[in-house]
Amino acid sequence: MKKQAYNYFKLQAERNNESKQHSGELTRLFPSESEIPEKFRLNSNLDWQRILINGQITPWKGALTEVFSPIYIRKGDSLDRKRIGSYPEMTPLVASKALDSASRAFSSGKGKWPLFAVSKRIESIEMFLERLENQKENILRTLIWEIAKPYHELEDEFERTKQYIEQVIKVAYQKEKDSLLPRREKGIMGFIHDEPYGIVLSLGPYNYPLFETFSLVLPALLAGNVVIIKPPKFGVLFFDFLLEAFQDCFPPGVVNIISGDGKKIIEPLMKSGEVDILAFIGSAETANRLINLHPRKNRLHSLLGLGAKNAAIVLPDADLDVVVPESVLGALAFNGQRCAALKIFFVHQKIEEAFRERLLETVSKTSLGMPWMEKVRITPMADPERIPYLHELVTDALNKGAKIGNKSGGKSLESIFVPTVLYQLNSKMRIYWEEQFAPIIPVVSYHDLKEPVAYLSNSPFGQQLSIFGTKTQTLIELINLVKNQVSRININTKCQRGPDLFPFTGKKDSAHGDFSISNILNYFSSKAVIAARETELSEALFQSLQEPKNLDIKQRS
Repeated sequence: MKKQAYNYFKLQAERNNESKQHSGELTRLFPSESEIPEKFRLNSNLDWQRILINGQITPWKGALTEVFSPIYIRKGDSLDRKRIGSYPEMTPLVASKALDSASRAFSSGKGKWPLFAVSKRIESIEMFLERLENQKENILRTLIWEIAKPYHELEDEFERTKQYIEQVIKVAYQKEKDSLLPRREKGIMGFIHDEPYGIVLSLGPYNYPLFETFSLVLPALLAGNVVIIKPPKFGVLFFDFLLEAFQDCFPPGVVNIISGDGKKIIEPLMKSGEVDILAFIGSAETANRLINLHPRKNRLHSLLGLGAKNAAIVLPDADLDVVVPESVLGALAFNGQRCAALKIFFVHQKIEEAFRERLLETVSKTSLGMPWMEKVRITPMADPERIPYLHELVTDALNKGAKIGNKSGGKSLESIFVPTVLYQLNSKMRIYWEEQFAPIIPVVSYHDLKEPVAYLSNSPFGQQLSIFGTKTQTLIELINLVKNQVSRININTKCQRGPDLFPFTGKKDSAHGDFSISNILNYFSSKAVIAARETELSEALFQSLQEPKNLDIKQRS
């Protein structure tokens, strides 16, 4: 008994020492003030104390919401969460003023902006992109501290944002040219062109606060709509650098920015019935709540990017040299905080052990650290308050028979959550169904393809799927079984949104609408037709209708 007791206490001591050692290692991931590279230091807090409504930038004298970075500062053996700024905590009254401003600017389609020729709107957008470029370093430095996204990924996001809008501008210009050509059919001639809907309420996500916001807002503006922007909870402070750009590039009331508690300021706008388009990226639960508040649901148009639990199916003939790197990149890029991340892996039992060994080896080499480090993959979670939820998912799985594959898996400290490989999973575990949005890699061993196919059929999500295999006939058969369950099937590659010319949408509860360059403008405009019988009067009328826009198009050409 004494020996058993000794062994027990010795084991507990070893575990405690291991935990302290691990905690110390994670603590050292966070920087002291002196270790922060000069380029990325915040020399002063970013206190945003201005508002832009009706084309006017005015001081904000109301309440402020403080912003703390997910990056903690190490002081000796302790960690302090860094305060980086604040933003206006607007009231429902201020939000209603933004709505009134937008309504006046649109004026039932008779406002200055919706009546602009498309080429005139394009000039404003291009001028805004120039101003955006001028603020690049300020924006990226701010986002590093707000959401802790790796700097190299933020640079890619910034460039992608500009390229996306430049491509949408080309689409808008071509659509305008095409609309000047009358169509003739069975003695009827007509123009078909696009008209804006009205007021767009844009709500972007914190994981891509730049790209996902402006890939909604700028196409909406190109189409002639007016917008109210509600930045995400995280990734909000950089808007302060762009207020003058919005003010200078667009007529009064065309762009209005509100910030604060979403329930307090967004719900009254939806209840007013004045919002024409809800452009939203976030949870299905929030989207449904907002839509149900609108009193004129048949009038409300929605463009929604919602949840996803993208699966990977690894066939027994898959090439692990391809599968493992794609799996790790797909699951762990920006901590797995991506709707297009791979969030569950179904691996055939013949190669599950070999896959897991290779996976664990690669995960163990994944770099953890601060977002300014080169090639860093795992950084502080943008929302550290989600970490207790992640521990719930892991604990639930372990209590139901799962195992953690990597030694440090399931550990966390403050905002860092260590990549965690879970295996021996089953459908009774929460992680099997729930979207983790985090660096957790669930691995499910399957015997028959019916198992992952049934999973896809029963899942409420339907965004994407990755299939890994080398036998063409098997791939074809599987594609035919699942192509009605998801909107994109990736063969021997991770799930992803790009290239942006491809449709980006989802089935079931994952999305409504298409966010691609080719189709985004269609969701921000409706078709208008002017038709007449082919007569001399009609020909003269249509020629007159063409002339002002023809001059405009020729000038741009």
